[in-house]
Amino acid sequence: MRLLLLTLTVLLFLSQLTPGDTQKCWNLRGKCRPRCFKREEVYVYCTNSKYCCVKPKYLPKHMPWLFGKV
Repeated sequence: MRLLLLTLTVLLFLSQLTPGDTQKCWNLRGKCRPRCFKREEVYVYCTNSKYCCVKPKYLPKHMPWLFGKV
């Protein structure tokens, strides 16, 4: 019984310590952070005044628009 109580206590404590409260952004491909990691880029800003950090492979490709051609 003590082992079960100890196990439940430890699991409850560990569940409070795990990070995971970062807000998702940019079609759920980015994360809102105060600073982006080295291999991430800022594309938009989040509603909580943080950067939406997105990996370059998920950023939209630049599409050159051709005006005047039909």
